[in-house]
Amino acid sequence: MADPTAFLIGLAQALSALSLYPEGHASRERALDLIYETMLDLLNDEPNPAFSFLGEEVIFNDRLIRELREWGWSKKLSDIGIQRLLLSRETTREELEGFLDEVHARVTQQSIDTAEARQMRKSSLRYGAIGIRGAQELEETEVETAAMGFSLREEADTIKWIHSELQSGHALPLREAEAVVRGLTVAMHGDQEMILPLLKLRNFDEYTTTHSLNVCVLAMALAEWMGLGARDVRAFGVAGLMHDLGKTKIPLEILNKPGKLTDEERTVMKNHTIEGARIILSSEPDLDLAAVVAYEHHVMLNGGGYPTFAFARDCHHGSKFVHVCDVYDALRTRRPYRDAWPAEKVLAYMEERSGTEFDGQVAHAFTHMMREWEPQQTNLEYDEAVEN
Repeated sequence: MADPTAFLIGLAQALSALSLYPEGHASRERALDLIYETMLDLLNDEPNPAFSFLGEEVIFNDRLIRELREWGWSKKLSDIGIQRLLLSRETTREELEGFLDEVHARVTQQSIDTAEARQMRKSSLRYGAIGIRGAQELEETEVETAAMGFSLREEADTIKWIHSELQSGHALPLREAEAVVRGLTVAMHGDQEMILPLLKLRNFDEYTTTHSLNVCVLAMALAEWMGLGARDVRAFGVAGLMHDLGKTKIPLEILNKPGKLTDEERTVMKNHTIEGARIILSSEPDLDLAAVVAYEHHVMLNGGGYPTFAFARDCHHGSKFVHVCDVYDALRTRRPYRDAWPAEKVLAYMEERSGTEFDGQVAHAFTHMMREWEPQQTNLEYDEAVEN
């Protein structure tokens, strides 16, 4: 049975040895031999191990390693731009040592010889931002550390990568999505008061990423405002984050079209609710709430919207929550075919349509919450969160 925990603990011990002993020292060499042997043991059971480091969270393949929540090195790796580590059976001891040298250099803010960096680009061991696929690309510029300040850079990068995975036909990376929700929960409760960290759109083609994060934040805030328990708050957050996953199956020329959609294009666009539910259920059957919300979040209280039901029925409470948050963020965002609406105009629109498009209780709570928490809203520019 593959033991990723032993490998990561050995990784931390090897990094400590690099800090304590110079190159060639016997203790340093023993630590490198041990981590290399541990890596080979892991590769014997798992031919293509993949680690994700997202804040305090460590994910091995698609499994959250809960026993490493207090490991400490996950946040360090994430802060220096190493969110993803991919090993292979071709990885040599020298390549592993090169990776450890690079980590040590980034953590201590030391420079690394550019010739050595160019050699490491050819390594079978790959690492970097969450979306790495092919040969790694090391940045030769200075790497930002935790001093970069408050942002949603990591969460936005992760959502962008999740969407690219789905567009490429891969399964939904559920653990990474759940880690994003946990990260947003922490960001919302900083300094012992509620904060609404909402991203402002930079480029039109990044709307789905920005919108998913904002709806997630708003859905969790609304659930908390209405007195739901912590488990429900997180569940609604996951549903908000995943509500538009079906749009990853829509051609970009339709998704980002600046003008009015044709009837055929609108049919394709509306199908994202069905595709989203299908993606979620095929990846994780237990995510039935998120799947239901993905399917229902465009259905209006009076039966309008889409998809249409053969028989009138009530939607899930989570769908009503996400529908309100979805419309608010959509109208507050500048799109190719219209400018962003002012916040008060959006809230007035929602109150006007309360009881017809929106559930009255949910819409009233949302508008009251947004007016009450407006001073706690933090609007982050998208380029603060995602590197060019």
